[in-house]
Amino acid sequence: MPVHNAEIAETLNELADLLEIEGENPYKIRAYRNAARSIENYTENIASLIQAGRTLPHLPGVGESIGNKIDEIVKTGHLEKLAHLEQKLSGHLAELVAIPGLGPKRVKILHEKLGINNLEDLSRALESKAIREIPGFGEKTEAHIQHELERRQQSRPRLKLAFAEQIATSLLDYIHTIEGIKNAIIAGSFRRRLETVGDLDILITCKTGSNAMKEVILYEDVEETVSQGETRSTVRLRSGLQVDIRVVPDASYGAALLYFTGSKSHNIVIRTMAVQKGLKINEYGVFKDDTQVAGKTEESVYAQVDLPYIEPELRENRGEIEAAQKNQLPKLIQIADIVGDLHVHTKASDGSYTLEEMAMAAQRRGYQYIAITEHTQQTRIAHGLDEKRLTERLKRIDRLNEKQSGFLILKSAEVDILEDGTLDLPNRILKELDLTVCSVHSNFNLSLKKQTERIVRAMDNPYFNILGHPTGRLIGEREPYAVDLKQIMDAASERGCYLELNAQPDRLDLRDIDCKAAKDFGIKVAISSDAHKISDFNNMRYGVDQARRGWLEASDALNTRPWETLQRVLQRI
Repeated sequence: MPVHNAEIAETLNELADLLEIEGENPYKIRAYRNAARSIENYTENIASLIQAGRTLPHLPGVGESIGNKIDEIVKTGHLEKLAHLEQKLSGHLAELVAIPGLGPKRVKILHEKLGINNLEDLSRALESKAIREIPGFGEKTEAHIQHELERRQQSRPRLKLAFAEQIATSLLDYIHTIEGIKNAIIAGSFRRRLETVGDLDILITCKTGSNAMKEVILYEDVEETVSQGETRSTVRLRSGLQVDIRVVPDASYGAALLYFTGSKSHNIVIRTMAVQKGLKINEYGVFKDDTQVAGKTEESVYAQVDLPYIEPELRENRGEIEAAQKNQLPKLIQIADIVGDLHVHTKASDGSYTLEEMAMAAQRRGYQYIAITEHTQQTRIAHGLDEKRLTERLKRIDRLNEKQSGFLILKSAEVDILEDGTLDLPNRILKELDLTVCSVHSNFNLSLKKQTERIVRAMDNPYFNILGHPTGRLIGEREPYAVDLKQIMDAASERGCYLELNAQPDRLDLRDIDCKAAKDFGIKVAISSDAHKISDFNNMRYGVDQARRGWLEASDALNTRPWETLQRVLQRI
């Protein structure tokens, strides 16, 4: 049974949560969380390496002890230490930790003070208004927990794109090994590269007489076969992800791919346009009366309604059809357009590799430059740099740049925006930087007015360049803080500032619609990996996916430019 990297990471994070509730050594807890991050973002499947008898790669935070636990998870499907803790602490406390607004420390208090062990206990405590009586909670916190619990109960479970991709890639690799398979592709929201995925739609074409459908449902990750037929089956995987598999004839492949890729609203418009031409479009093809006139390719279907091919990421009925009619579709940015990364951390703050190691990894990717953006002093938990440490860092970067050609390490910092809108370092040090990424890392609960004013005030500083992860959200974990992005974009446009599209799969911040708004404002976007380790450079592709959904072209991104050009673009003084 395949074990995905995200599942290993989830197990280690649950262990860290329960250890924190139990009051374990903070360094040990942090070690498990660091290991979980390393594994979740590692590109190769860890389980496949172990099962092949290969040595685990060197991963930050993964020593012999944690390596043995990973081995146990892969080979047995569970972790004895976690099971022991669950039994010792009773209930489902890790499930409570996942609710935004709680976390291990608060869960421990609720467990000890009110005997809350699971979601049902939490609901009863909220109903009786007992939580507000605990010191440190109060009515506002109680209301927030109530809101997040209701949101969790009402929302259909969706997986983050990066996790869904691990599962989908393994399944697709298996399908391609089946005899008789000609084509296999994942459609739906996955193909449109939405930030979360609710289910998978897989289309298959195969040779006559193939037993493809029977073979597909034998995949070892299938937990339940919901339905089974010759041309359509539905299964549920261990992750809870539902997969609909359809076998379609070659002549209908393009029409089926268009239909099942969606979005529904995009398809409705296309079908309406077809009716106006006396045609009918469905998943089987394009028909004039009873005769099929197109459907083998998506291009042939679009051509029947006088449209050029529309990229899957744009198919949301947000103006793409009108743009196609006017021959004004954007030429969407591609990963190959990215020539540098403007948000990178090293061991000097909360990263896992040295400056030299991160620089060499970036060069191997073909980048022309990276910006080293260590946290500043306010972010103590991330070992933020004060003025003295940052000055030493800049000297070290200068020495490295003197030794190399064709690649540049940019002097930068991820500067905290303080509650009053001032920046976390004085201008005398900020002016020595090539650029700044300025971010909110605290006081997320300010009102819309105060949070917006805070960021706009920060932009008044002439050394402010890029607003990092502009809404502070963590997908499925933390809602965006209240902020008026239109006002932020107005201010950025007036002052010559820019916004970041943070490509971490947990963030993808900006949202796609906000990327489109930035483009309409004429504001360039920095697509950045926010890399804390070498494997995090791979996050860039998720940022590019999001940028494509936001209609961005290469010219709309800052880091598609060589440094000589970018330097002029960033100059404010």
